[in-house]
Amino acid sequence: MKTILRGTLTFGLLLAIACGAPEAENDSTSDLSRDLLSQPVGDGRSTPIGGGAGGAPEGDAPVEVALLGINRGATSAPVKIVEMSDYGCGYCRQFHEETFPTLVDEFIDTEMVEWKFVPYITGMFGNSLPATEAAECTFAQSRDEFEVLNRRLWNEQSAWKGAADPAGVIRPWVEELDVDMSAYDSCLADDERLERIASATTLARQLGVRGTPTFVVLGYAPVQGALPLDTFRQLLGAVYTDLTQRTGEAPTP
Repeated sequence: MKTILRGTLTFGLLLAIACGAPEAENDSTSDLSRDLLSQPVGDGRSTPIGGGAGGAPEGDAPVEVALLGINRGATSAPVKIVEMSDYGCGYCRQFHEETFPTLVDEFIDTEMVEWKFVPYITGMFGNSLPATEAAECTFAQSRDEFEVLNRRLWNEQSAWKGAADPAGVIRPWVEELDVDMSAYDSCLADDERLERIASATTLARQLGVRGTPTFVVLGYAPVQGALPLDTFRQLLGAVYTDLTQRTGEAPTP
């Protein structure tokens, strides 16, 4: 395992990427589980990102991952996932509309998985920055109101993605929320969340993200693409079973 970051996650772990999963000590691990845990899953649809992949460029400062993204789920959950997505990415939208709500119900709310969503700018979608800043400035005030705006940014991606004034499209949506609009406007005008967004983009580069969405399953190979729901269920179930078997904890039925 090669450690590529020194930033500490709010998960309380160093973020590391493994070439493959550690071999489970319990021989009852199924062949399917072994295959899912040892191979990067790449059969999902994703938007390729230009440029080389690999570790952090020489001299690139470590990113303090704990300061980035939005965490969902219990910190005690054995499975830790970092999602790297761009609000302008169509396959990311597909994942958040079709797959993620079920994963929340079945894995995150049941305390099996802790999920860190890190929105970043790939540079491929011209209006991603205004959308990401709007989300970040809303999150700065309220986690609950962010969740409302987050869903709308995905569900109505076409409304702002091709707009001449994306910030103008999004602002009325924020006005419907329970947030201080003066503080929101100041957040945008003063670029208060820009450093955080830039750090997320640096993190994606350090991880060698090749496409969006990409899911970093801590301790295992990264997963790329908007995988079908059943594939994601199998993957998370296999990781959860593998981890709980190796730690001696009984897996949740």
